[in-house]
Amino acid sequence: MTGSIRVGGVELTLGDVTHVMGVINTSPESKNLPTVARSVDEALLMADRYRSWGASLIDVGGQSSHYDNPTIETADEISRVVPVIEALTVEGHLVAIDTWKAEVAEAAIAAGAVIVNDTGGLKDPDMRRVVAEGGVAAVAVWVEGAHPHDVDVVEIRPDKAEETAARFSVLLADLAAEGINNVIIDPGIALNYRGDYEAYTRMQLEVIAASDHLHALGKPVLIPIPRKRDGHRVAAYISLALEHRADIIRVHDVAMACDLARLFGRARRLP
Repeated sequence: MTGSIRVGGVELTLGDVTHVMGVINTSPESKNLPTVARSVDEALLMADRYRSWGASLIDVGGQSSHYDNPTIETADEISRVVPVIEALTVEGHLVAIDTWKAEVAEAAIAAGAVIVNDTGGLKDPDMRRVVAEGGVAAVAVWVEGAHPHDVDVVEIRPDKAEETAARFSVLLADLAAEGINNVIIDPGIALNYRGDYEAYTRMQLEVIAASDHLHALGKPVLIPIPRKRDGHRVAAYISLALEHRADIIRVHDVAMACDLARLFGRARRLP
C-alpha cells in the first residue's frame, strides 16, 4: 500500500517502508521472556532500545494470548498495562494496546494508546464502539474463534491468504458502515492453535508469500512474526515479510527486524 496511515497525531509513510512494531509484555505468564517487562522502568528501557534500533511502534500487552495460559481478570489486565502506556506516551512512543477486551482497550486509550491491536478480530460490538469513540487506529487480527483463548485446531488450507482476504473484505465493509475506516489487517499467523505444528509452520510462510491478496484490500498489512525457538527461522519469517512488502511487522526480535529492514532497504527514515 502507498500513502500513509494516521496514528495519533503522526502520519506513518507507507509504500517503500516496513515499520517495526516491537512487543512489550507485562504478562509474567508469557513464554516470550526476553520481552517481559516486570516494571514500568523496565518497559521504558525496552521501548527506548527499540526506538534507538529503528522501531516505529510499541505493542503493549498484559494478557498472554497463548491458550495454555490463564485468562486473567479485566481489572488485573488494566492494572498491568495502563501505568506502562502512560509512561511510554510521556516519552513520545506510539503505543498499541494488545487485547481482545473492550474495557482494557478503553482504559488504554484513556492512558494514551493510539492503536487497538484487537486479537478478537474487531468482531465484538463493544470493541467496535470503543474504537469508534476513541478515534484510534485499529488492527483487526484474524482469529479462528472468539479470541485467542477460544481456539481449537487451526484450519490448514493451501489458499489460506486468499480465504482470509475474502473474510477481511466482508469485515472491512461492516466496519466502514459503522464509521471505522482507520484499520490495519493482520492475518493472525502468530496466534497459537492446537493441531499439526509443522503444517501450521509451513502455512504461516505460505500466507506471507501470498500476502498480495491482503494488500489488494487497500489497507495497511501487518505481518505478525511467529516466535520460534530457532533464531534463523525468525529471520526467515522477517525476511519473507520484508520481501513481500509488509507495511508493519510485529516482532519480539526487534534488533534483528530493524537490521533486516535496513538490509532490504525498507527501514523508516530516522529523524
